[in-house]
Amino acid sequence: MRLNSIESRLLVVLVLMIFGLSLASDQFLTLGNLTSLLNNNAVNLIWAVGLLVVLIAGGIDISFAVAASVVQYVAVFCFQALGGGNWLIGFIVCGGLGIVLGLVNAVLIHGFRIISIVITIATFNAYFGLLMFFSKGRFIYNLPDWWTDRIFIFEHQSATGTWSELNLAVAVMVVCVAATAFLIRHTNIGRQLYAFGDNPEGARRAGVNITVMQCVAFGWMGLMAGIAGLMQVNIVKEVVPNALYGRELDVLAAVVLGGARLGGGRGTVLGCILGVMFVAITQNGLNLLGVSPFAFQMIIGAAILIAISSSNVPVELKRFRWRGISPGSFRRADP
Repeated sequence: MRLNSIESRLLVVLVLMIFGLSLASDQFLTLGNLTSLLNNNAVNLIWAVGLLVVLIAGGIDISFAVAASVVQYVAVFCFQALGGGNWLIGFIVCGGLGIVLGLVNAVLIHGFRIISIVITIATFNAYFGLLMFFSKGRFIYNLPDWWTDRIFIFEHQSATGTWSELNLAVAVMVVCVAATAFLIRHTNIGRQLYAFGDNPEGARRAGVNITVMQCVAFGWMGLMAGIAGLMQVNIVKEVVPNALYGRELDVLAAVVLGGARLGGGRGTVLGCILGVMFVAITQNGLNLLGVSPFAFQMIIGAAILIAISSSNVPVELKRFRWRGISPGSFRRADP
């Protein structure tokens, strides 16, 4: 597998972090902690690969966590109307609801010709306001048994009696990651998404349908949001209207750290995975070391600033080359 410069640097940082934390804490490299890391971040990685597609297409979406909460709440009533449902119906209902919410963003962005961050800020607030108004903030515990039953894909008990396990969300996360990788790397739509994100006007002139690209990107994000919402309920066994509120920034940070460019046209699934791992390991390591949680926010903020700053350099150099200008031609004139 080929690594670009950002992925290589992030991989080196991760290896150093893992080595350092393994020396600083006896609990870090245990099987129980590693499986817990995967379980706790499966939902974030499902969101992250959806957001990756949006960023590749030159957009940005910060409404996906709230959209997942809306899907959870509406799905409860859908399952009741369908007689309880099952996992197949669950994926269809939650995925379909998520796609609808994602397409709302795409239609608004295309219809009003407004940048995506403004639209998704608006839908973020609209979705959350409507959810809290209709739910009145009440938790829902009376859920179908199939939705709350614990399903494990891996279980292990150590000699000391400690259990390590991987739940269903990890398996679903693997499928979502693989599907996203196939979409962006092995389909014509994926190539058009990269072209559209890198140069929208050039892609339009080449015959790329702008409306379709926006619908694919935000529809895929909606699908991932719906599936993540379904899995989150299986993990916590309840529907809490505001439980996912505020997690969108950590996911955005992870995807940007993994090399996705906010301007569009660049990003890989591998980088996305490494970014989520960086955020997860940083938070987990600080918790094990007893460091204040505010330090985590400072570290992530600094990392995002460095990632964005370094990612802009190649973009500017590429623009110079497009215009027939060599970066080496910028020399100070003699007085």
